[in-house]
Amino acid sequence: MSIKLCTLASGSSGNCTFIINNDTGLLVDAGISYKSIFQSLKSIDICTSKIKALLITHEHSDHIRCAGVVSRKLNIPIYANEKTWDAICPSLGKVSLENIKIFETGTEFEIEDIKIKSFNIPHDAIEPVGFAFQMESIKIGLATDLGEFTQEAEESLKGSDFVLLESNHDIEMLKAGRYPYFLKRRILSEYGHLSNMAAGHAACELVNSGISTIMLGHLSKENNFPELAYETVKGIMKEKEIKIGWDVDLNLAPRNNASRLFIWD
Repeated sequence: MSIKLCTLASGSSGNCTFIINNDTGLLVDAGISYKSIFQSLKSIDICTSKIKALLITHEHSDHIRCAGVVSRKLNIPIYANEKTWDAICPSLGKVSLENIKIFETGTEFEIEDIKIKSFNIPHDAIEPVGFAFQMESIKIGLATDLGEFTQEAEESLKGSDFVLLESNHDIEMLKAGRYPYFLKRRILSEYGHLSNMAAGHAACELVNSGISTIMLGHLSKENNFPELAYETVKGIMKEKEIKIGWDVDLNLAPRNNASRLFIWD
């Protein structure tokens, strides 16, 4: 068994996550350039020939900007639910029929030796999803772009060894910032993005369910900064008597470059 995970970018400027089990590599979202993806994979000694598929969480441009290019360059399928496929088609360019793969949200499917289950998340997209990946005894969960941490998300992530969890904004920074009022309302709504405070409480729920490694992701460039996200979540954990480094390994996903590489042997 050799399982690895690395976020290649995580934020409003672009998102892409890499997961590999033995020789089966997957990308989740492709909101950054193909060149950036290629260079990041090269930096962790991963050949693009190991990438077998691209999975899409939802249709926003910071998640699909380069999806069509990635599919054509690597000749790999794109997996999305039907409503998301309908929404992204005009933006992808030509994708060969054999590389169009549609899954039903909530059902389990497999790509070689990786079992995948999608789950609904509350966000202002047509049918956004998070993902849970099962690889032998290791489970990895991805949950970003969600306005609230729902029971469905919690249940879907339960039993994970690692969770990428959104910690998008500081509420006071957002309220005082330069975003127009309608955008502030959207971000703060139940279909927007998780704040640092909400992420802290969600992270505590995850730790209490047995999850030992959490990475905070999708941090806003305008309304957050890494130290604030980390310290806010850390403070909430401290109130709940959860010790970082003992009960949980807490990490941050960089906005514009690759994260540390997580490895399970």
